[in-house]
Amino acid sequence: MKLNIFSLLLPLAAISANAEDIVISTDNTGLVFNVADDGRLYQKYFGKRLANPADYAQLPNGPEAYITNGMEDYFEPALHINHADGNKSTLLTYTGHKRSTLADGSQQTVISLTDKEYGDNVDLYFIAYPEEDIIKTYTEITNGEKKPIQLEKYASSLLHFNRDHYYLTQYNGDWIAEVQPSETELKFGKKELDTKLGTRANMFVSPFFQVALDTPAQENAGEVLVGTLGWTGNFRYTLEVDNLGRLRVISGINPYASAYTLQKGEKFTTPEFIFTLSGNGKGEASRNFHDWARKYQVHKGMDDRMTLLNNWEATYFDFNEDKLIELIKGAKELGVDMFLLDDGWFANKYPRHSDTQGLGDWDETADKLPNGIGRLTEEAKKQGVKFGLWIEPEMVNPKSELYEQHKDWVITLPNRDEYYFRNQLVLDLANPKVQDYVFGVVDKLMTKYPDIAFFKWDCNSPITNIYSNYEKDQNHLYVDYVRGLYNVLDRIQAKYPDLRMMMCSGGGGRTDYEGLKYFTEFWPSDNTDPVDRLYIQWGYSQIFPVKTQCAHVTTWNKQASAKFRTDVAMMGKLGFDINLHDLSADDLKFCQNSIKEYNRLKPVILDGDQYRLVSPYDGNHTSTMFVGKNKKQGVVFAFDIFPKNVEHLTNVKMQGLDPKATYNVKEICKSDASSSEVGNYSGDYLMTVGLPMFTTGRMSSRIYELSAR
Repeated sequence: MKLNIFSLLLPLAAISANAEDIVISTDNTGLVFNVADDGRLYQKYFGKRLANPADYAQLPNGPEAYITNGMEDYFEPALHINHADGNKSTLLTYTGHKRSTLADGSQQTVISLTDKEYGDNVDLYFIAYPEEDIIKTYTEITNGEKKPIQLEKYASSLLHFNRDHYYLTQYNGDWIAEVQPSETELKFGKKELDTKLGTRANMFVSPFFQVALDTPAQENAGEVLVGTLGWTGNFRYTLEVDNLGRLRVISGINPYASAYTLQKGEKFTTPEFIFTLSGNGKGEASRNFHDWARKYQVHKGMDDRMTLLNNWEATYFDFNEDKLIELIKGAKELGVDMFLLDDGWFANKYPRHSDTQGLGDWDETADKLPNGIGRLTEEAKKQGVKFGLWIEPEMVNPKSELYEQHKDWVITLPNRDEYYFRNQLVLDLANPKVQDYVFGVVDKLMTKYPDIAFFKWDCNSPITNIYSNYEKDQNHLYVDYVRGLYNVLDRIQAKYPDLRMMMCSGGGGRTDYEGLKYFTEFWPSDNTDPVDRLYIQWGYSQIFPVKTQCAHVTTWNKQASAKFRTDVAMMGKLGFDINLHDLSADDLKFCQNSIKEYNRLKPVILDGDQYRLVSPYDGNHTSTMFVGKNKKQGVVFAFDIFPKNVEHLTNVKMQGLDPKATYNVKEICKSDASSSEVGNYSGDYLMTVGLPMFTTGRMSSRIYELSAR
């Protein structure tokens, strides 16, 4: 069996017993580098944190930490620089490292490397969050030469492993079929997960992965690396097993069609690769990410979230002022915090009556809204609810005034027929004028209607017809587009720091942690069938807290009861996208009660620890649990999907409770809006024996509340 170190198969020159170890550590993880006698940086260790740091000195060095193109290594490099003289090689040696404590309490280590022959500098940044066992890493590359250099590859991170087996779990899918997991054992060669879609980058593959070491991934056991890239654009993960059975994991922007030229003195900063190494399976890794994200990464991550009523499935494009006012009153009656007006409210020369026209012209359609958005925000204030608005400011329909006036702002090839995805094109956010325009969409609405409390920011098209009228180097477009988007979002956040926004992209086309610095939540999928959502929400929970996942009750799958649909949505940021007139009096009463219960239990569901108890992929049932941070309260959701008529049902064993505490268990949110006592049990009993929570009912569900006595 291979040890969790790199050894023996390396040249002696790579070992220096006297060099100082550079240790990046969290409470449970150690990542150790060392400078060898040849002056180069090597990864020495990555695994469970050793109790005695001095023990790291006993370990031999492993592979080079940030492998470059053109030198002794025969496999995939992390960095490839093309120099002006035609040389494609880079040799990096260590020049120093610095440690500091950042304002949020995280620990930063910067390791500096240089190519002495050419003068190019590479700084490797590592930011450790000890309690959450999360490490972020990124790279800064500076052109120290007199002439321009071209970055052909520029990874954010390179991690090495030396184990007997590696099992990769990826999450791919399509529109309305997001985050479907598949696990495969990695053997010799390369496995790449990448996207080339530009804007709606995650449409086919989610930007996170899991690598289980030695044994296939388990929920509550085994070592698992979980990683994701903070980048709202093209990414690539390369997982390569070499001839010696060692694995390297390279993460960063996809270099496809993105070779980036740096002028003298210019610096390129890669996005952050964020990762955790769990010693207790996928569940612990997820909770690490959830805690870190709420506290450090997500916009307003520790704040409350608003429940809402959306008009989309109630009206689609067919509405007017009177209809919307009735829906706003319905939001008040339902008991949610906000009414959200979706697509179809804008444009006059080409009124937005379908997705074929109007995008880009952000004035209210006069015959739909004769008194503008202001009449709606006024009514919302009168009803005591907030008002939110759908926008898609990065996009344009060819049938629009904006396209007619500023075709030079559109990403489109000059000598080809235009290809449209969803009847639209993408505006060129690499262009500062376009950045001003997109910022102005939000700024003008907020200036004119300051009572807008929320935007649903959509992005329905990948980048098609890939050509920028602004860029001098077309290879820069994919990268500069995302940077332009961040410039816009930085300006919005600076001027409107309390504004909440949903990141939406035709469903889960944008689901990344850099985007979530600006957005409070994201739209996981256009598929709101509650059965499908059980699987989709299970997938996203691997890395994202439920506080960031919008989950709406709709009319998809009318065979499912209002209770089943609502119970599924309560395992996320609850919303409704439904015509209240489609609800019976009993169903309306049930939904009203569920909203009250959800609001009461938000501290547990949205901010507690999540435990995936029973996977929907393992059978006909599924269960998820949330436990408050003080372990005094818990909520368990249990779902029967399509059970068999005759089926052996076993207890659901809970997790995360205080074994010595006694918990009162009651079923809440019953179909008649009532609750009933189940009994009193010790935490030890609930976690060891469990309770019978499943039935043979088809698409049936139950919610249990646990309260420590």
